[in-house]
Amino acid sequence: MSHADEKKAQDKKPQDKKAKEKKTKDKKLADRKAQDKKPQEKTAYDFVLAARSKDRMTSLDYIQGIFKGFIELHGDRRFADDPAIICGLAYLGDTPVTVIATEKGRDTRTRIKRNFGTPNPEGYRKALRLMKQAEKFRRPVICFVDTAGAFCGIGAEERGQGHAIAENLAEMSALKTPVLSILIGEGGSGGALGLAVANEVWMLENAVYSVISPEGCANILWRDPDKAAEAAQSLKLTSKHAEELGVIEKIIPESGRSQCALIGELKDEIVKWCQSVTQLTTEEITGLRYERFRRIGA
Repeated sequence: MSHADEKKAQDKKPQDKKAKEKKTKDKKLADRKAQDKKPQEKTAYDFVLAARSKDRMTSLDYIQGIFKGFIELHGDRRFADDPAIICGLAYLGDTPVTVIATEKGRDTRTRIKRNFGTPNPEGYRKALRLMKQAEKFRRPVICFVDTAGAFCGIGAEERGQGHAIAENLAEMSALKTPVLSILIGEGGSGGALGLAVANEVWMLENAVYSVISPEGCANILWRDPDKAAEAAQSLKLTSKHAEELGVIEKIIPESGRSQCALIGELKDEIVKWCQSVTQLTTEEITGLRYERFRRIGA
């Protein structure tokens, strides 16, 4: 090889190296753009944020959209009325039902009035009073749950918050009328469970159901509430996780649906459920509920 040819070959090597580096860089850039275009899978904490969204429908929206002739009843006949839990009678089509729901409120004024959806003991006792009334008249009970948890104030504890929830758990487990509980937002700890010992429990797609909030869990485990997203993933609190664990029977899809469409679909599902349980005997109703909870974690 001549001296000129050797020089050309040496000059070509850096050019080839630069071209190769540019090609690798372009490929990485193209891959990154393609990855950005892919829809990102929602994390567990994304579901928590969706469940807490201020734009989310509250229990009153579902009551007004699903039932007719709703009449609210007040008071626990022991201490007071709790606005955080709404109880009343309504018609589902032509079927009389008892409706019980935790209500967060829509704006600052109503949220303060509803105590941000965190019930006091009198709320759970009011709910139990209506359940026992429903049992007497053989009315199905339909509960809507959306609460971060029971209120943990001093007054609530003095009036027996823990006892009120425990009493609901015991009485609901043996209630001689069918019960359906639907988690429409947050399902926080015993505050949610106090209205969820039911024949069937459903969740909206973006609802969550957990023994503790992700922030509370992160604070206990790591002394760092900023690790809430990590805690949420470990808690398995999404509707998909709950269904896989056998904690719920049905997920109501939300994605791509308007509020009217969601209410319409939920109403149709509740009507089907009512038709399927109204013919059951008392023994079948309590027996199926017992078997349901025995299966969880078995």
